[in-house]
Amino acid sequence: MAAVMEYEVKDISLCKQGKNNIEWAMKDMPVLNKIKERFGNEKPFKGLRLTACVHVTKETAALCIAMKEGGADAVLAASNPLSTQDDVAAALVKYWDIPVFAIAGEDKNTYLRHVESALNHRPNLIIDDGCDLVATVHSKRRDLLKDIIGSTEETTTGIIRLEAMEKEGSLEFPALGVNSSLTKHLYDNRYGTGQSAMDGIIRTTNILLAGKTVVICGYGWCGRGAASRARGLGANVIVTEVDPLKALEAAMDGFRVMPIKEASLIGDIFLSITGDKNVVDVEHMLTMKDGAFVSNAGHFDVEVNVNGLRDYVVEYKNIRPNLDEWVLNNGKSIYVLCEGRLVNLVGAEGHPASVMDMSFANQALGIEFILKNRGRLENKLYTLPHSVDVEIAKLKLESMGIKIDSLTREQIEYLNSWKQGT
Repeated sequence: MAAVMEYEVKDISLCKQGKNNIEWAMKDMPVLNKIKERFGNEKPFKGLRLTACVHVTKETAALCIAMKEGGADAVLAASNPLSTQDDVAAALVKYWDIPVFAIAGEDKNTYLRHVESALNHRPNLIIDDGCDLVATVHSKRRDLLKDIIGSTEETTTGIIRLEAMEKEGSLEFPALGVNSSLTKHLYDNRYGTGQSAMDGIIRTTNILLAGKTVVICGYGWCGRGAASRARGLGANVIVTEVDPLKALEAAMDGFRVMPIKEASLIGDIFLSITGDKNVVDVEHMLTMKDGAFVSNAGHFDVEVNVNGLRDYVVEYKNIRPNLDEWVLNNGKSIYVLCEGRLVNLVGAEGHPASVMDMSFANQALGIEFILKNRGRLENKLYTLPHSVDVEIAKLKLESMGIKIDSLTREQIEYLNSWKQGT
């Protein structure tokens, strides 16, 4: 008798809508589709167990399907309790036989239980988004270490944690930081997060950004994208930073730059997008205008210190889905978007498929890289070779119908020679 698949989704009857959404996303993911086709022929992951902890969206579903096409025995858990698309989770179970442990809106205990359930798959390979799988294995499920070949990491927050583990000497298998690849962080972070963060704010509030003062906390690739999109929508944009180089870049890009303490007095909408905690802290929110909006697009729900603000709240009002008014004891109200979680994934649908196409091409090829170099990699954090970035970019340009020039032999010789000068 065949084993019964274990999974936990909200409603399996949502599967048909989920299938439609997944197939629609796949139409705009030509690079991943090419990789999936090759994986289907070569089966590089045959006989290996893969556990993924990523946002359960139609785009990440396409990645899981590509990995299964390559022979992987795949299981999926959500990397964020509020970002799960329940119809997608149901479709993966029903039509692709991929066990999923994810329910939109699940509480923290359920989330942690789902992480454990996914790890019960005893993975050989891990795809992580935020490092929760890897951290759990190293802290609570060390019995799994002997079977793990390596992992890939999707986001800046996870890479920060992996860097800390490597520095401490506690990382016990090789990890690959996908977010360090140019075709990931230049495009996913700048264009994907930039657009989807503004999309989440607009969908959640339905306010006009033109004429508003939008404060972007952090000017990394995600912050650059968000600031650019906010300005494009007519907002007056302020950037706050702790890095002098990034602050200087923001100023040279034409944005006002100032400390968050000063920006908190004049901002209408705040978006923290750094990967650090308490970036928008209680002292800042207490001095904000009556009716200011606070939001986060930095992965974990620690960037805006909403928990600390609770001590000053006299009344909570749910205004509409993912928008809560917190009435403070100073007489002002603060509007908290998506409970301080990722506004672009909770308030909207995350990145467009065409951007995630490159990100998940990196994930798929990253897992293949880990496997091909099995036994030759140290227990360190790696980045995919530049040649892989170039190949992904070529495939993306080809899918867009864009052609570029090639160097002539004379130009190649000139660039590789030190003897020719003025």
